[in-house]
Amino acid sequence: MYNMSLLKAFRYTAILEGISYLLFGLTMPLKYMYDILEPNFYVGMAHGLLFILYCILGLSCAIHYKWKFGFSVMAFLASLIPFGTFYLEAKYLKKDEYANH
Repeated sequence: MYNMSLLKAFRYTAILEGISYLLFGLTMPLKYMYDILEPNFYVGMAHGLLFILYCILGLSCAIHYKWKFGFSVMAFLASLIPFGTFYLEAKYLKKDEYANH
């Protein structure tokens, strides 16, 4: 069985969550301006599931790696800002020392 580290799973989820957030923003005009509902439904559901997974993995990483409270809050807030998860992943999560931040 493939063994993926908790931090690596969080990194991948951060990237996927960021992509789904941007796609969700693109489907909103389709829904409200052109009355095309399907893309928004599916992308919205995927984004919601990825957001929940991101929060669960973020909390798991904070507990497992004993992250400081401020860093944990920043990781959560990054999911609420467009491009925030990309910034968090590139600046903080790629570095091995943040596994013990």
